[in-house]
Amino acid sequence: MLVINLAIMRSKPKHYTLEFKQKAVELSYAKGNVKQVSEDLDIFPSVLYRWRKELKDYGKNSFPGRGKAKLTDEEKEIARLKKVLKEAELERDNLKKGHQHLLQERQEKYRFIKQHLMRFPVEMMCKILKVSKSGYYHWLQSGPSKLWLENQKVTALIKSIFKDSFQSYGSPRIKTELETLGYKISKPRVARIMSANYLFAKRKRRFKATTDSKHNYPIAPNLLNQNFEASRQNQVWVSDITYIKTKQGWLYLTVIIDLFNRKVVGWALSDNLSTEDTIIKAWHMAVKKTTLTQPLIFHSDRGIQYASHKFTSLIKSYNGLVNQSMSRKGNCWDNAVAESFFKSLKVEWVYRHNYKLRSEAELSIFGWIETWYNNRRRHSFLGNRTIREFELDMYNLKLAA
Repeated sequence: MLVINLAIMRSKPKHYTLEFKQKAVELSYAKGNVKQVSEDLDIFPSVLYRWRKELKDYGKNSFPGRGKAKLTDEEKEIARLKKVLKEAELERDNLKKGHQHLLQERQEKYRFIKQHLMRFPVEMMCKILKVSKSGYYHWLQSGPSKLWLENQKVTALIKSIFKDSFQSYGSPRIKTELETLGYKISKPRVARIMSANYLFAKRKRRFKATTDSKHNYPIAPNLLNQNFEASRQNQVWVSDITYIKTKQGWLYLTVIIDLFNRKVVGWALSDNLSTEDTIIKAWHMAVKKTTLTQPLIFHSDRGIQYASHKFTSLIKSYNGLVNQSMSRKGNCWDNAVAESFFKSLKVEWVYRHNYKLRSEAELSIFGWIETWYNNRRRHSFLGNRTIREFELDMYNLKLAA
C-alpha cells in the first residue's frame, strides 16, 4: 500500500523553473548517473533525459556530443580540483590506517595480522598490537565470532550512513536510519561504535548576518510570535537571506521554508542583494509549485528586501490571502527556523568546501537542497523522518480518515 500511495503522489503533475531544470541537467552530468540524480530529485529518469535533450537542442546551455557535456574552462577547473581533493583524502586515510588498527578490538587486530602475513613476522605484529601469539593462532583456528561479524557489519553501515550524511548525523539519526534498514540497535551502542571509530558530527558555529534593516519602509507586525508549528502545508512560510563565500565574490542565498514539513519550497541564488534577484525570485519558485487557496502567513526579518515596495506590492496582489509578518528588531529567535536551516547548510556542507567559482557554489548548493535536505535528510522536528517519509505518512493518514 505504501509503495502504491507513493506512486500516486509522484504521479501528480509538478512544475519546475527553468533554473531548476538547468541545474538538474548539470548535476546529472557532474555525477554521471541519471538514475541516481532522478531518484534524489524525485523525478522520473525519462523527464531528466528529456530536459537534457531540450537544453542540448534549444537551451542557452547546450550539451553537444554523444551524451557527454562539452566542458567549459570553469567546469574543467572544477573537475581538476575534485580530483586533487580525492587524492588528498586517499593519502590522509592511508596515513591513519595503522593508527586506527592499534585502537580496534582484539579480533580486528588478529584480522590485521592475517592480512599482512606476507609483509611482517607474526611475532613482531603481535608485539606491536599487544596481543599474544597463542591468542592469534587460537583465533585463526576457530574463526571470528558471530558477535564480531555482526559488529563489523553494523560498523560498516554506520560509517556509510555517517559519510552519506556529510558527517552531520549523530547517534539518534543514525539509529533511525539503521532501523529503516531492519536493524534493532540502541542509541548508546551506536554512540559507542561512532566514538570508537572517531565519527563525530560536525558542530554548528556562528555566521555573519546579512540583514539590512536600516530603511524607511513600513514594518509588518510580528504575527508569528515564535510559534513555529503549522497544521497544514502553506499555512506559514518563513524566509531569510545568507551569504556564501567564493573566490569570485559573495553569493547570496534566499530561502522560503514551509513550517509544516520544514521543506524549502522556494530559493534563489544571486550575486547581489536586490529585491528582484533575492526574495521575488524565491517567491516565484515557491508559488509555481503550489496553488494558494487558504490564508498564508509569510514571516521574515525586517530586511530591506522584504520591506521594499516591490515585494510588499507583490504580497498585496493576493488580495488579503497572504499576510506579511516580520521579526522584532534585533531578535534572531523570531526567525529561528530559517536561522537553523542556514546553520545546517553551512556546517554540513558549505564550510567543507572552498568555492573558487560562483557557478561551482550554485551547483553544489542546488544538490544539497534538492537531493539531500528536501528528500533524504532526517529532521528531528519530524521525528527523525525525512520530508518524503513525513509527506507519505500524512498522505496515508488523509486516505485513512
